[in-house]
Amino acid sequence: MDRPVVVLGLGNSLLADDGVGVQAIRALQAEPAGVPVELVDGGTMNFTLLQYLEDAAALIVIDAANFDARPGTVRVFEGDEMDRIVTGSRHNSVHEAGLGDLMAMARLKDCLPERRALITVQPQRIDWGETLSAPVARALPGICARARLLAERWTPGYGIQGAAA
Repeated sequence: MDRPVVVLGLGNSLLADDGVGVQAIRALQAEPAGVPVELVDGGTMNFTLLQYLEDAAALIVIDAANFDARPGTVRVFEGDEMDRIVTGSRHNSVHEAGLGDLMAMARLKDCLPERRALITVQPQRIDWGETLSAPVARALPGICARARLLAERWTPGYGIQGAAA
């Protein structure tokens, strides 16, 4: 069996926009991908998530992050750029330390996927509530589309040659 691309959605679905990663996983589950993808609701992070990285072909993490941008602004960081964002202090995420620690553990176990990306969205509201703010809700389809495109790009045999087979 092909190794899957793991899409890991982070966040607390009871804290409005903080739950965007979890909401993205739900949206992606509703429209299955044409490539091997493992969709994981990572919630608010813990080290049991390491098991998903051990056999992953690639990793895509979706989370809310504060970049002092307009609410709903989406940014994508790949590879080393993702590493710098997760381990640096350039943004404010409830999960940043946990994700950095998870990636460090995966690196120590030699199972951190070479291909990895962080898709972030600027939240408008991190407060009690089970729904996303309007700007973040409008950004959700684009977040899912970016995750699908990355998964397709990183899946061996997919694309023009794969489609002809």
